[in-house]
Amino acid sequence: MLLPDSLSRRSLLSSTATTGFAASAAMLLGTGSIPADAVSVKGATSLSGYPFTMGVASGDPLPNSVVLWTRLAPEPLAADGLGGMPQEPVKVRWQVAEDPRFRKVVKSGTVTATPNFGHSVHPEVWGLRPGRDYWYRFLAAGEVSQTGHTRTAPAYGSSLSQMSFAFASCALYSHGFYTAYRHLADEDVDVVFHLGDYLYESGVTPENNWRNTPVSPAVGGETLDLARYRLQYGLYKSDPDLMAAHQSHAFVVAPDDHEVENNWADETPEERSQSQGELWMPRRTAAFQAYYEHLPFRASSLPDGPDMQIYRSLRYGDLVDFNVLDTRQYRDDQAYADGSDPASPELTPDIYDPSRSMMGFEQEAWLQRSWRQSTARWQVLANQAPMAETDLDETSAKTLYMDPWDGYIANRNRLLEGARTSGIENLVVITGDRHHNYASNLLADYDDPESAVVGSEFVGTSIASGGDGADMTTGGESLLRANDHLKFFNSQRGYVRVKVTPEELSSDFRVVPYVQRPGAPISTRATYVVENGRPGVQLDTQSTPVGTRYADVPMPTLNGKR
Repeated sequence: MLLPDSLSRRSLLSSTATTGFAASAAMLLGTGSIPADAVSVKGATSLSGYPFTMGVASGDPLPNSVVLWTRLAPEPLAADGLGGMPQEPVKVRWQVAEDPRFRKVVKSGTVTATPNFGHSVHPEVWGLRPGRDYWYRFLAAGEVSQTGHTRTAPAYGSSLSQMSFAFASCALYSHGFYTAYRHLADEDVDVVFHLGDYLYESGVTPENNWRNTPVSPAVGGETLDLARYRLQYGLYKSDPDLMAAHQSHAFVVAPDDHEVENNWADETPEERSQSQGELWMPRRTAAFQAYYEHLPFRASSLPDGPDMQIYRSLRYGDLVDFNVLDTRQYRDDQAYADGSDPASPELTPDIYDPSRSMMGFEQEAWLQRSWRQSTARWQVLANQAPMAETDLDETSAKTLYMDPWDGYIANRNRLLEGARTSGIENLVVITGDRHHNYASNLLADYDDPESAVVGSEFVGTSIASGGDGADMTTGGESLLRANDHLKFFNSQRGYVRVKVTPEELSSDFRVVPYVQRPGAPISTRATYVVENGRPGVQLDTQSTPVGTRYADVPMPTLNGKR
């Protein structure tokens, strides 16, 4: 992982590696089992129940390192947000092996889970081999966690014939089952990118829970403070399908808005927020702490009050450089009170103002440096909200959303021009947020009909947000008519699976026909490709729609969220 220039590797924390601790019991664990000659750990802390109720995870793979994660919480929905844990530190052992039965343990160590961080741990494991599969697990209080699988990145500069990844976003728990995560767990990909809205701040009640499953009253209200954010993660992360996805793959995560609050912008909450004035920054502080506590972040992302280092780079040999953006912490407030507005330089000059930014000028400079220094064949930008223009008006006029890149046109044009001047021929943006699948061309200037195609964007649909969805909607038809650069639209649930070779980047839009009941099958609705040296998306194959073919659902008129 390449960090912003302001961070030193000496600032990273990693747990001290030891060798060969024995597990505590002979029992099956996920993909492997505890060896029969395992022994108990003496003096283990006694807890009220099994502590690994939220599973395990790994993330941010480097050629020689991954970060592991778990949180001890025998009661993940305890009302005080402490997960049923005592107010004392607990030793947690971790173990990494080259096989799922842990016959060949290569790294192990001990970390301390403290109350200050909700008894979560984030050991960084170093000294691993590049491009290798590993299995890992934790032990605490005489219990052993599920077995997780991870994969390191290939060696820097190594020649790759292919790699694969997937990306997902937007998992509103109350809108449906996480069946897509279960199918994602079964994919053979090198890494998964989660592009935001990992959870939502809204409460889950019997009235709004489309799953029609029992929910605890503890998660019924708006999420405002640290204890409540921890409860929300306790609910979301105890979902078995989400746990399975994390157990199967290393994740690279970045937030959009709902990890804190809908459509927030730096120090400005949403206009309808319950956290106005002096209440806002404490809420953001709590949200970022809980976000860190529940995901596999390295120590370089440890929050400092309301701030968290999120943008970063990862390299996959000579084939792909990934740059992960943060489009919330540094942005100017949305123009014209957010929402959607008729747009032109005369009507809405603020969105063309070069002094306004969606990513902040320091992050923008970091990205441009990354591009200038890169020698990889493909540049993939992991991004939270759609970059390609989304015109809602089918006439010659334009109506644009103010929250995504359409509200920060000068920043978008600068970014795309910077890619061109840096000699980037293969720019691909992967995006979440919209609860739709899109395949779009990125234009140098959407106000110029002759503007050149300078890149490609794949927007992935939601995991659950929006409910069952449909293959096509009235809003989708309108978008396709109004935006010539938009080549594909779909409004079902799922994720995107991507295969990259030196000559082609191929994106499979993987969809499920329903999420409001469990057990949906998965299929590939369409595959779009980008050819080396030829910017823009091209249809490869598409299938007959499975599930609801059409729904009379217009695009929303107030903001970019469904």
